[in-house]
Amino acid sequence: MPSFRRTAGARTDPRGLLVFDTRALDRRPGSARAETRAVPAPAHLHTGMAWIPQGAELDLEVRLESVTEGVLVTATATAPVAGECARCLEPVSQTIKVRCQELFGYGQNGGDTGEDGYSLDGDLLDLEPVLRDALVLALPLAPRCQEDCPGLCAPATTMARPWTPGGQLCVRSRCSQARTARPYRR
Repeated sequence: MPSFRRTAGARTDPRGLLVFDTRALDRRPGSARAETRAVPAPAHLHTGMAWIPQGAELDLEVRLESVTEGVLVTATATAPVAGECARCLEPVSQTIKVRCQELFGYGQNGGDTGEDGYSLDGDLLDLEPVLRDALVLALPLAPRCQEDCPGLCAPATTMARPWTPGGQLCVRSRCSQARTARPYRR
């Protein structure tokens, strides 16, 4: 299901990094082409505790196939993910790989078919909304620095001593600092 709609009258910029020209397919069912690109990540690809940094390199493998109804796109994207561990709040860094497949119909009114789905804007195909949906849905909601992360230690979970002397939240790897921390006073 598409979550992005172009406003009426807006045209797709053919110079966009995630815009593909489908003229080579010539609207003949059965014709296909593949393309590989490395593009910077668009803005606002995030969930609560994980995100894809804006401008980070996305590696794309895209296959465009002409079918009777439009152009079938099969894309695989590999992206770096940054965030915070949901248990101990330490930085998390990992890579995700997503695969998506979507049909872009031959639209009549500048890319708007009036139905649920994506459509071409003339001969241009804008992959950004499809890719955005796939990447955001693949982001972890509660990332962890390691599978068995123990999280914050017991002294850090009380209001009496949530901070170490250095001003950092106490995690188990620094538990000796938490024992020497002074109690919180108002």
